[in-house]
Amino acid sequence: MWKLPIIGFVLAWVLTLVFTPFVRKLAIKFGAVAVPRERDVHKEPLPRWGGLSMVAAFLVTLGCVYFWSLFRNAQHHIHSPWTGHQSHQFVGIVLGALLITVVGAIDDKWEVSAIWQSLALIAAGGLLFAFGIRIEGIHNPFYESTLPPHVYDPKSWIQFNPLFSAVATVVWVFGVAKTVDFIDGLDGLAAGVAGICALTLAFMSAQNGQYEVTIMSAALVGVCAGFLRYNFNPASIIMGTVGAQFLGFILAATAMVGTIKIAATVSVALPLLVLGVPIFDGLRVVLTRLVKRTPAYLPDKTSHIHHVLLNRGYSQKKAVLLIYSLTAGFCLVAIALLRVFH
Repeated sequence: MWKLPIIGFVLAWVLTLVFTPFVRKLAIKFGAVAVPRERDVHKEPLPRWGGLSMVAAFLVTLGCVYFWSLFRNAQHHIHSPWTGHQSHQFVGIVLGALLITVVGAIDDKWEVSAIWQSLALIAAGGLLFAFGIRIEGIHNPFYESTLPPHVYDPKSWIQFNPLFSAVATVVWVFGVAKTVDFIDGLDGLAAGVAGICALTLAFMSAQNGQYEVTIMSAALVGVCAGFLRYNFNPASIIMGTVGAQFLGFILAATAMVGTIKIAATVSVALPLLVLGVPIFDGLRVVLTRLVKRTPAYLPDKTSHIHHVLLNRGYSQKKAVLLIYSLTAGFCLVAIALLRVFH
């Protein structure tokens, strides 16, 4: 099973390296170019649509690994990580990713209103719920189980009704996608942070034998690594809305699937820790704008953590590397908790 995640990482990395220059030319040809605005950090026009190369590499990689694993299973009776329910979930993730890609690509060219972007994310979250990827409940903070941490105790779990489960799932997907979109303000920032988070999810899912999640996470790491070749400062292309929201959507989906088999005590805490930096940044921005009575959806050049670092004299590279370090720190805490409660 370890071969498949490695193949997924390498293939996604190579495909992203190959696709990105082509997408860059495509963006320039069709005018999907980010002209510097007052709030932007970059000073020169940069082609958007970099996210299209990421989406294409990710989906082609998963398709190749999926059908190759099925072929190997048929020929040599090797267990495929995608069987039954896992295949059903896989289809939901692909459909949701495609929906976000279409709306994001349109936004990068014509700037879709925030309402339509939000509706697309809500619909993508609804697709995940419909295909069995959902938040079904939370740990009961008022009950202390006498059983060992790795043993499931029904009393320690608060089961959500279907409606509340659907709402929680959609809110989670929307929140993660938007927070990743929020931090996409410096060259290489969103791709690097998402790559670190995906690597952590790959490790945690492998620990729990969820190799379908490990493969998807490893492919996402490969996509981010390949894109950083062109996106790290000084960037020659940016991922745009399509890339940032795609990364957030996949991270949200794999985090939900990847914590199903984890002890209830930390099943909620782990994804929050792994995605701690973008989530903290998003909450901070929203609260700051609420205090200032500024609409939360309006962009600015002061609220985000990377803006704070730049205003304190950090260069783009140093600010990005510092946020990478913070992300890695949160992820290491999550891994440590997993090993304690596994």
